[in-house]
Amino acid sequence: MAKDTSLDFANTADWHAGPNPEERLTTYGEAVAWAVSTGIMSESQGQRLVVYADAHPGEQAKALRRIVALREAIYRIFSAVAHDRPPDAADIGLLNLELGSALSHLRLVEAGKDGRGTARAAAEPDAPRFGWSWAGMEDELTSLLWPVARAATALLTSSDLARVRECADDACGWLFLDHSRNGSRRWCDMADCGNRAKARRYRERRKEESAVKS
Repeated sequence: MAKDTSLDFANTADWHAGPNPEERLTTYGEAVAWAVSTGIMSESQGQRLVVYADAHPGEQAKALRRIVALREAIYRIFSAVAHDRPPDAADIGLLNLELGSALSHLRLVEAGKDGRGTARAAAEPDAPRFGWSWAGMEDELTSLLWPVARAATALLTSSDLARVRECADDACGWLFLDHSRNGSRRWCDMADCGNRAKARRYRERRKEESAVKS
């Protein structure tokens, strides 16, 4: 099942809805590794950014704070949507700010070329003749936010927004698109939070039965 880049980004903290979220982007290198793993930047672009970041620790720390700040805003926006609450205006404002930065780097390119007009791997024969690319992604430490911001706003303005869910576990906070046939998916994973909930309900029933018998 296809993932949404912005929700995947929001999920880079575990137990996000609980009192003690577990941060997975503790270093700039981890943020870049996430971006490379999702395919929003190439390995060579990521390596170039990490080399530059390591040589400029002040810029690196500032970039990581900006990355985490947008991640938190996106999480809060989609968590609010999943629970039919209005998102905070400040979070929407931050997303709009990052979107403005992103769109200044977005380029319409011919298939087989990147944002600088240089050749890439040949496109499939039936692929569109033109597409979108990001110019200068390997030159800006926060460039991984460009496709994230665009993905978030695309989801917010699409019919798929009605499919956004947050795991029903009170602490999990995992966001996902519910593509189940009847739109009733509740858990990030039935084998994880779903099973824990089943076990908890079982213990509660046993406790209630014991109380009645005594």
